[in-house]
Amino acid sequence: MNEQDRKSPERDGGPDPKPALLAGGNPRIPKADGDAPVQAYIAAIPGWKREVGARLDALVVRCVPGVRKAVKWNSPFYGIQGQGWIVSFHVFTRYVKVTFFQGASLHPPPPGGTGKDARWIDVHEGDLDEGQMEAWVKQAAALPGWGKS
Repeated sequence: MNEQDRKSPERDGGPDPKPALLAGGNPRIPKADGDAPVQAYIAAIPGWKREVGARLDALVVRCVPGVRKAVKWNSPFYGIQGQGWIVSFHVFTRYVKVTFFQGASLHPPPPGGTGKDARWIDVHEGDLDEGQMEAWVKQAAALPGWGKS
């Protein structure tokens, strides 16, 4: 075996070609800002949930000009510079959870959650309502976000 054959992505500092999947099939992607880590996350999502992730990503990009992206806590985050994070999603075994950080202020509010601000919706196979999701994303973009973006 030569030196090149012995090198693994982890040992030579290169990226892991196939991210590990955590519980529920959620891809393990290192924390990073930008579109590239979000696209890596989406590409690693297993099964039907990958299409949901890609559709959500495209929808947010379409609805929020200049959207900022990052992967934090193994989830894609979307926000607006100087305004904060507005929406995120996370993969679970049977659904994709889409969280709006100011969801309690959306009309109608997403059905999940009872806290002060955040609300979410669990998207199951075949039930992504893009019209409603687009309305929520546009409303969320007009509100103060969460944290720094």
